[in-house]
Amino acid sequence: MAEIRVSVVNESKAVTDGEVAKAIAALQKQVSNDFSSAWGVDATLAQVAKGQTPPEGSWWLVILDNSDQAGALGYHDLTSEGLPLGKVFAGTDKQFGYKWTVTASHELLEMLADPDINLTVFAQKTAKNGSLFAYEVCDACEDDAFGYDIDGITVSDFVFPAWFESFRTGDVQFDQQRQIHKPFDLLEGGYIGEFDVASGTGWHQVTAKGTPPSFQLRPRLGSRRERRRTPRDHWLRSNPK
Repeated sequence: MAEIRVSVVNESKAVTDGEVAKAIAALQKQVSNDFSSAWGVDATLAQVAKGQTPPEGSWWLVILDNSDQAGALGYHDLTSEGLPLGKVFAGTDKQFGYKWTVTASHELLEMLADPDINLTVFAQKTAKNGSLFAYEVCDACEDDAFGYDIDGITVSDFVFPAWFESFRTGDVQFDQQRQIHKPFDLLEGGYIGEFDVASGTGWHQVTAKGTPPSFQLRPRLGSRRERRRTPRDHWLRSNPK
């Protein structure tokens, strides 16, 4: 059994427990077969029955309907033990025609790669200037169209460590599906958080070329982007059920 245990909690009315169970089986294969070989991180996933408390020491992946629900249910930034927590807004996904399983894969992999939402890569542009890029492994290739199927369940593509290494060239694998061909490249619909060190304007979102920029000033409640911009002493713990 992997050292990291992830409890999957379904609090959504948009997906059934049966659908969640099928998704967990596919996500387990993605983590143990694909992600762990690229990133050296594995995890054991388990579904938590409704009304039950997640096991002690486990991280949580919570399936919710929308970002407002994330606040109403008290699912904020950390588990009741102060451990990593990821959120999937399945109702919002279905409303806009997205596959919630891709979002679940996205959130799970990013939680495993950067559980404390504090890792960045510094790309120096000049002797006095440069940018920090958020260590998010699915944002660059997050669109459903770039995902892949495991036993009929669509999961998210994800970047490899080489994506964050500016010196990489040639025959290098930058993502699981080999759709990206250079460091820091964004597929259509992709984005990445950037912090321009010299500007003093804080985090902003860079979108792929040809993708309309997002002018949303406030990230979705409960999202990793919101938490990255929130002072750590403002993070809240969740109720176990």
